[in-house]
Amino acid sequence: MPDEETVEKAREDEREGKSPSTQAGEFVHEEIEHVREGKHGARSTKQAIAIGLSKARRAGVKLPAPPKRSTPARSRGGRSVVSTKALSRQATNAARRRSAASRKRSAQKAARTRRRRAA
Repeated sequence: MPDEETVEKAREDEREGKSPSTQAGEFVHEEIEHVREGKHGARSTKQAIAIGLSKARRAGVKLPAPPKRSTPARSRGGRSVVSTKALSRQATNAARRRSAASRKRSAQKAARTRRRRAA
């Protein structure tokens, strides 16, 4: 079960009109912290993210269903899978799969959000 604090942060994001992926980010962040604290292991950064998204779905965040594909057997991993370097590599690879136009739209949307909050 996710921490109450995490659920409340996600609900606050929802009240502020933020996207479901932003709301789910709270759960992913919590999951990454759990791996870093040694509460459990994940074999890859993607696995830690997937666990966080799954928790978000169960908590009621309106995310699309996960893609249908076979999942490998579970095993314990180390903390290195959620190191800053590993997370950066994951984000870079995910961004690389998107088109330049898609990345630009996201950046513009983020900039509008920042301006609105500062005002």
